[in-house]
Amino acid sequence: MMTWLGDLALSGTRLAIDRIDDRMVVLFSHRQRLAAWAGKIKARTGRRRLDTTREAQVITRARDTAQRCGLDPDSSERLMSLLIAHAHQRQCDAAFQPYPSQALFMSTAEFSYVTDSLLGALPPPRYWRPLAKHIPVSWQHIAVPRLLTRALTSSDALHSLQPIAGRHIGIKVNDLGLSWVLSLDGERLVWSDSEAEAMVTGSATDLLLLASRMEDADTLFFQRRLMLTGDTELGLLLRNLLDRMPWESFPLGSRILLQRGARLLQRARSAHRSRKVAA
Repeated sequence: MMTWLGDLALSGTRLAIDRIDDRMVVLFSHRQRLAAWAGKIKARTGRRRLDTTREAQVITRARDTAQRCGLDPDSSERLMSLLIAHAHQRQCDAAFQPYPSQALFMSTAEFSYVTDSLLGALPPPRYWRPLAKHIPVSWQHIAVPRLLTRALTSSDALHSLQPIAGRHIGIKVNDLGLSWVLSLDGERLVWSDSEAEAMVTGSATDLLLLASRMEDADTLFFQRRLMLTGDTELGLLLRNLLDRMPWESFPLGSRILLQRGARLLQRARSAHRSRKVAA
């Protein structure tokens, strides 16, 4: 009898270990991709591939985390040293493409391995606010209009926004402390130094949910997760335009990126709230 119970307990424990091992392999794959991407950024910006200061920080953090978890810090250091060595090898592999076109975005299966406990451990966007403040305004002037214009590359999407051409529309990401004023000039969005005539305010997650069409504008505004201030008439016009914008005409890559990014942030927020309630 005891032998049977022991076999059952051992099988269950091994199954749990196997699931953790599977997730560790998936996380290792993601780490390798990110490491390769970091290598490309270093190459493009003229930085040295080896960064001993950064590596020392990674190992120190791993040792501190191991100490808090009751693990042997030396074992943690050996593990991180192995991961760093693999990252070096991946960055040296010129033939490696960190994000090939077929795998530019995580598949649904890969997302399933990102557990709620891991997502709950991620800091909410508001904790990134101090870092966001250091993004040079000159970079935002260039990057924000360019990225949004690229997302609206279809003629149908741009045509649907013509009623607000020349008007100054503000977007405020309150948890990141970022805000922009943009204007539609012909077939592109441009940065505006003028005061916003109408301002849409919300969290990074809710604004991304709106942009990805995972939640409609009426729901977000009714629940006051998004706020509209300024010119009421212009704000209502903008709200209606967002609802009528031809989502199917958006580039496929933009739609996939927006929806999967919104889904990930939404899951992370739900997991974080669950942790707070449990605490």
